Amino acid sequence: MNETRQQDQPDGKRHSPHRGARVLLAAGAAALALTAALATPLNPAPQQASAQDDGGKKVLTVAVSQSVDSLSPFLAQRLLTTSIHRMMYEFLTNYDPKDNHVIPGFATKWQASPDKLTWTYTIRSNSKWSDGVKATAKDAAFTFNKIMTDSAAATANGSFVTNFEKVTAPSDTKLVIKLKKPQATMTALDIPIVPEHIWKNVKDFSKFNNDKRFPVVGNGPFILTDYKTDQYVKLERNKDFWRKTGTPQFDEIVFKTYKDQDAAVAALRKGEVSFVAGSPALTPAQAASLKGVKNIKLNEGPGRRFYAIATNPGARTKDGTKFGDGNKALLDKRVRHALFEAVDTKTIVDKVFQGHAVQGEGYIPPRFSQYFWKPSASQKLSYDPQAAARLLDQAGYPLKNGKRVGKDGKPLNFRMLCHTTDPNDKAVGKYLKEWWGKLGIGLKLDCVNDVSVPWYRGQYDLAFDGWSVNPDPDFVLGIHTCAALPDKTGGESAATDNFICDKKYDDLYAKQLAEYDPAKRAGLVKQMESWLYDSGYMNIMAYPNAVEAYRTDQIKSIETMPTAAGNIYGQDGYWSWWSAVPASGSQGSGSGSSSGSSTGIVVGIVVAALVVIGGGAFVGVRRRRTADDRE
Repeated sequence: MNETRQQDQPDGKRHSPHRGARVLLAAGAAALALTAALATPLNPAPQQASAQDDGGKKVLTVAVSQSVDSLSPFLAQRLLTTSIHRMMYEFLTNYDPKDNHVIPGFATKWQASPDKLTWTYTIRSNSKWSDGVKATAKDAAFTFNKIMTDSAAATANGSFVTNFEKVTAPSDTKLVIKLKKPQATMTALDIPIVPEHIWKNVKDFSKFNNDKRFPVVGNGPFILTDYKTDQYVKLERNKDFWRKTGTPQFDEIVFKTYKDQDAAVAALRKGEVSFVAGSPALTPAQAASLKGVKNIKLNEGPGRRFYAIATNPGARTKDGTKFGDGNKALLDKRVRHALFEAVDTKTIVDKVFQGHAVQGEGYIPPRFSQYFWKPSASQKLSYDPQAAARLLDQAGYPLKNGKRVGKDGKPLNFRMLCHTTDPNDKAVGKYLKEWWGKLGIGLKLDCVNDVSVPWYRGQYDLAFDGWSVNPDPDFVLGIHTCAALPDKTGGESAATDNFICDKKYDDLYAKQLAEYDPAKRAGLVKQMESWLYDSGYMNIMAYPNAVEAYRTDQIKSIETMPTAAGNIYGQDGYWSWWSAVPASGSQGSGSGSSSGSSTGIVVGIVVAALVVIGGGAFVGVRRRRTADDRE
């Protein structure tokens, strides 16, 4: 599954807010406080309390500002959905919440043959599906074989199995995977295992969203019992789950959708929800408004995602067919480098993220220190508008009457995809217009609700990009290989991030995938990051922190990942919800809808004001659909 995938996402993608202008944080906090007193959720969820309903059931309600893309683990790419799938289904292995090292999951142990081409997994005998059927190695074999043989089923996680030659289940507790070449990620296959007796009846994996019959059959620690589009997802504790240590103390987890994150923050202040998930982070104004508020605790830790500018290098299919309408000027690396040398990432971190982020460098965030890379002094594309201007001159785009003009006499103008729901995109976009405008380059922000549509059609020049990264970086590296290119033009989805295809990069990818020595593999990964940096196809501007909040009168404690300093929402596992302890005697207020035209009008005005002064909504998608990355 991708967390880096993330698609977050990818968009798996994005960040915290603020407008690119000089915004008064105090004004943002004041307006948000007014919102807190008036705002009501746009999409009421079932009539339940945040921490406990009238029947005594302990319910943890999580406010999210991101929609479910698909409840099918074969299709889902958004951070919210992939996080839910980690609760519903087992993976072969899991990650320890303390330090991300690999631990048993559906498999209790594993062993590779001397040549590393055959991996044998011992599947646990004490797991069963929520409908009572025993979960076995045959379910795992079915899952992997389906992804290997059905392109639609490979939409979300196909990169994990491209090197698989054969997958069999000789017995209920034995899974055997034969590889074409050695593969170092065999203990990091982030693929949800599904029940064969349910999924074998699916006719078209491209259209089946797994959202018509409830409860959904799974074997994870929680069972999905109900779902309403853009309203809520309900999961109940699986009492038959094999892991008994630290059994969840909340009976039910509800992910409640708010189309505006300011309204979600207001619901937290009023006690209507227990937790607000940053998507992937609360805005600086939202965080400031919650600081010091009674019964509310802020959590901030190093993020697992990056925030970047992506260029369109020329959309194409696997067979080389070109499509889309990307500006051909971006095929010149000098133009790409010029754009990036005119981006002041320090200003973006200071003014947009207000310090709740780290300046961007390499592709992998510094949280994953083993793979973190930064350019050398001579390699670094530092903020240098004069150097950028010289590059544009060399590329054949001289400055005439204040505009850069090509050989065809046309001015150099770019379109940039941005997310309507992400204030960061608009704030950063304002700076980019100013900085690139001084170079004589025009920029038009093309903000849409679902950037995936024009993105997969190649109908863009530049775009805001971002992915959440898994402990093993293979997935986010694989989305830039030639194998990730789409089979056809203008599809609704694709495994590629932005149509990159280069032999040198592919060779490095193959080498790192086959390298079992951790230090040597990390060295190869850093070489790939260096290539990506030099190519100019992407510019990593920032690594946003994870900023989120919860009510201490409803949640006594909850575990971050990593334990020392990490995130609660969007973990590589289910540990936050597994570990959450209800506050003693907590009694959340009901979360039903409130009507009243005057209140709704006032809330709308306040939210609009927040957008103007720098607060604003914050949506995250695992993929780029809104703002996050892939998980």
